[in-house]
Amino acid sequence: MSGKLVVVGTPIGNLSDFSPRGVQALSDADFIAAEDTRVTRKLLNRFGVRKPLICYFEHNKYARGEEICARMEAGETCALVSDAGMPAISDPGETLVAQCAERNIPVFVVPGPSAVVSALAVSGLPTGRFTFEGFLSVSKKGRREHLAGLKDEHRTMVFYEAPHKLAGTLADLLSALGDRRVSIVRELTKIHEEVIRTTLSEAAERYADGSARGEFVLVVEGAPHAAAEPAAEQDAVALGREYLAQGFSASEAAKRAASETGRKKHEIYKELTQDAVGKERGCREKGN
Repeated sequence: MSGKLVVVGTPIGNLSDFSPRGVQALSDADFIAAEDTRVTRKLLNRFGVRKPLICYFEHNKYARGEEICARMEAGETCALVSDAGMPAISDPGETLVAQCAERNIPVFVVPGPSAVVSALAVSGLPTGRFTFEGFLSVSKKGRREHLAGLKDEHRTMVFYEAPHKLAGTLADLLSALGDRRVSIVRELTKIHEEVIRTTLSEAAERYADGSARGEFVLVVEGAPHAAAEPAAEQDAVALGREYLAQGFSASEAAKRAASETGRKKHEIYKELTQDAVGKERGCREKGN
């Protein structure tokens, strides 16, 4: 009988955020795949869980993933955790889940805290649509290409960044995207949690000295949408005339045409009423 993989979200700072279901999932697993066994051991000790740990991280993920899959195919249940937050999100667990999918090993999830959505929620920036960009490349070329591709991105953007790279990242964001609003979310759920709502230019100046401490999530405003080009005045008036022909009053026809074309209602109304005056004058002249 095939086993399964259970992806378990872990606290991003405050251990009290770990859910009862998360504790149960770790207790029920045959073994736990952890990014750093020392970090995970602290979590297990806090909740009295005693299970075998296997180290699974970026540099051994392919070979160790094969080993883990073989054990699950033999019937064991593996709980996958990261040091903090949801495994497989900007995390080597992404590869293990893909390996399970290829081998038809069942994968289940126990949701937990996520720095991405937590930072977005307190950012004060639009949250309806967003894009998670993770960590920027340490390669200058890769970083340049990544940011160039985001210049016209309208959605709110979320980045992770380490303190020692924050100054350079803020300078690069300012250079590539221009001055935008940014929320700098620091040490989420920890004692020194902080949200700084500012602009990229002010943020770059603030952290230019390399004094940043803690773990950071950057929430950056998307590019503004270009204003729609208003329709030519004659097109708007022509549309208004069509509405007049359908039996609408001049006022209603002008209102509808303005709504659809971006032209000002009073300008369209003026043209439509002048048409009416002109027709009336023409009728009188014929009558004479």
